[in-house]
Amino acid sequence: MVLRVALVSFRADLFLALQEGCAAGGHEVVLGVVGRSRRPGGAAAAGIAAKVADVVPVLPPGVDLVLPGDVGGLVAALHGYRVDVVVVCGFSWRIPPIALAAPTLGFINVHASLLPRYRGPAPVQWALRNGDPGIGVTAHWMDERIDTGNILVQRGGIPLPEYVTFAELWPLLDPHIREVVTAALGRAETGCPGRPQEESLASYAGALEAEYSHIDWSWPARLIHNQVRTFHFGAGIAGPFAEVDGERVRVLRTRLTPGAGTRVQCADGPIWVTEAEPA
Repeated sequence: MVLRVALVSFRADLFLALQEGCAAGGHEVVLGVVGRSRRPGGAAAAGIAAKVADVVPVLPPGVDLVLPGDVGGLVAALHGYRVDVVVVCGFSWRIPPIALAAPTLGFINVHASLLPRYRGPAPVQWALRNGDPGIGVTAHWMDERIDTGNILVQRGGIPLPEYVTFAELWPLLDPHIREVVTAALGRAETGCPGRPQEESLASYAGALEAEYSHIDWSWPARLIHNQVRTFHFGAGIAGPFAEVDGERVRVLRTRLTPGAGTRVQCADGPIWVTEAEPA
């Protein structure tokens, strides 16, 4: 069975990974969707234009790209293109029931964690914050809540580099995203409902709190090192800030073993600040 698939994302490389996952399963991409901010004064027109310019070249020839302004526009597009299933990887809207019911089979979301751990918008930041050695990718059916739907496919054991940026991470995840999309669509076409998530294991990875942008040298060294790694990836807030040798700085890199840098005593031992800039 060849499924008619709509892809929803916000980056050209993610569109390409989703598209390749569809193609590997023999399915047809019939529509691309970029979600515009629904907040007043959200994404500027220039930013949206740049996204469109990046995404259009990676879509299959003849596939339209739409930028729905509201849920009604999204529903109309899904009906108009006779979409069987929507594959999402990065979408800032909470999808209401009227939209979830628009495609024949439903919405599949691709999330960068092993759900039910790290539901929410910042799974990688929280994995770094907690010092996890790796992350996973989950494809699940979407429901009205955030990252709570039945799981179709999971892949774990993806190593997290000690220092990695948002832009550097996605190429590492691309092959895993392609794999889970192919497998998830294969299960979707058979009518697989997926398996329910274990609520007792659930955790939420929300936006980082403002207090986390300040380093407290009375914490254990490992926690502070992970704090710096989290901000190196991109935390959505500025930081982390600290006082080093009497100067207020933004700490960019640290190390836990002796070497170059400024030695600072923490609760359980020293840490070395190897890169910083004036706050």
